[in-house]
Amino acid sequence: MTSAISRPRAVLLPGTGSDEVFVRAVFAAPLADIGVEAVTPRPPAGEKLAVGFLTLLDELSADGPVLAGGVSFGAHLAAEWAVRNPDRCAGLLLALPAWHGKPGNAPASRAAKASADLVESQGLEKALALSVAGVPPWLAAELTRAWRRHGDGLAASLRVAADHPAPTLAELRALDVPAGIAACTDDPVHPLAAAREWASAMPRAAITETTLTALGADPASLGRAAVRALAQRTVLTVMDR
Repeated sequence: MTSAISRPRAVLLPGTGSDEVFVRAVFAAPLADIGVEAVTPRPPAGEKLAVGFLTLLDELSADGPVLAGGVSFGAHLAAEWAVRNPDRCAGLLLALPAWHGKPGNAPASRAAKASADLVESQGLEKALALSVAGVPPWLAAELTRAWRRHGDGLAASLRVAADHPAPTLAELRALDVPAGIAACTDDPVHPLAAAREWASAMPRAAITETTLTALGADPASLGRAAVRALAQRTVLTVMDR
């Protein structure tokens, strides 16, 4: 089943400890290629992370349906908002979903909690130095910029993301909007199996797979994967406003 999207805006949310700079690098160019404007808001501070983003989606969809999406925790929030507001969601662009329902022992949740503990015990700069040791240069650069931009609210925002439930499989099964899901086959923090469960549950979802290696070389590769997946379920019709 397909539907037509007549050039809505797309509101894209970053993942845990990330920022709008990264999510813009992922999605802006692939969306521009199909004539869609990417709106990438800065993360609300600290404990307001989840409620702030959900409120912002409400505000940005007041004048008409929007595409919603994001990376990791941002994808969770976009889907959560769509579950509550299917009539205001033109479609979903979901990159690297990490779990469904309660996080439990999901790797991304454990990683966020460990990072929050490290920031609180060692301070931001020491935590950064420890966290970027041995990781690929592109990831070290992303963490360094984004964590410093979160500042004093970083640990609290990490804990919010680590503990926040994603939509359940039952909620995803009832979500009748077109969705494109992108997953990396070599990402242990955001398991491919989780993305495939989302794609199998959602009645109008498709999934495209890529790699972290490609993401490191070109962040837009992840956004292109999500857009290609959405195109399998949606006629992306570019029209003048």
